[in-house]
Amino acid sequence: MRLLVVDDEPRLAEGLKRGLEAEGFAVDVAHTGTDGLWLAREQQYAAILLDIMLPGMNGYVVCRTLRDEENWTPVLMLTAKDGEWDQVEGLDTGADDYLTKPFSFAVLLARLRALIRRGAAARPAKLTVGDLTLDPAARLVHRGDSPIDLTSREFAVLEFLMRRANDVVSKAEIIEGVWDFAFEGDPNIVEVYIGHLRSKVDRPFGRESIRTVRGAGYRIGLESE
Repeated sequence: MRLLVVDDEPRLAEGLKRGLEAEGFAVDVAHTGTDGLWLAREQQYAAILLDIMLPGMNGYVVCRTLRDEENWTPVLMLTAKDGEWDQVEGLDTGADDYLTKPFSFAVLLARLRALIRRGAAARPAKLTVGDLTLDPAARLVHRGDSPIDLTSREFAVLEFLMRRANDVVSKAEIIEGVWDFAFEGDPNIVEVYIGHLRSKVDRPFGRESIRTVRGAGYRIGLESE
């Protein structure tokens, strides 16, 4: 799942990016309110971590603008301003939650996951393809009653495929949805992770749910389709 971090403190933004990527998220970073608003308009995010004191356009304006445009991506405001009226203003402009700096990364992660669960209410709580089940909130995967242990990146690739079940998705779409926004590595890394997934979720169970569509990409679906 892709997140947007908008913060003008490079060290903090990079730390958040590394930490969240270690948890399996793809993370884009903007250092100004203007750039953050542009990215939020151009990309689909599971959530936005938004600082208030930003150059170009402050977080209140960014959040209010998104809500005025009916962009309901969950927003977690991050700020050094801890006055109660600062919190009131942040929530009144459309933010979903508010966290004061300095904060615990564990607390931020818990609040972020709670926001994503609430913000994705229209989506099923669990993703299923045949007897393959993925629970995004609990970070669990099962084939029937058998649990499957995946790395954070494997989990992210499988979740991306299952959210697009029965659709053909290209390598470029998978990289954009799972890896860093500015990824410049070998796109064949997708093939490596597809291979890992097949060896864990398909072959041990005699399945072929993840298929290659020659010249187009990959598709996950029922084998009989």
